[in-house]
Amino acid sequence: MKVWIAQPLRSYTQQKSHVEAAGATLRELLADLERQFPGIRFRMIDEQDRVRRHMRVFANGAPVEDLATPLAPGDEVHILQALTGG
Repeated sequence: MKVWIAQPLRSYTQQKSHVEAAGATLRELLADLERQFPGIRFRMIDEQDRVRRHMRVFANGAPVEDLATPLAPGDEVHILQALTGG
């Protein structure tokens, strides 16, 4: 499936804005991304196995926080970094 990568994470993907990855769940998709681009998962997922506060994941336009969320081969996943500050 197509995975859109946030600008701050593109140093892991050779500056590619989107990549292909596979997985039946968000957890499996992130494992595939980690296999292809070592270190990227840690930037998105914390030590409690949750999406980090400053990251947002969307599957087909719907927000996803649970790593057990099912995904299908034709889905599009967007990984974004939330803006903070004031």
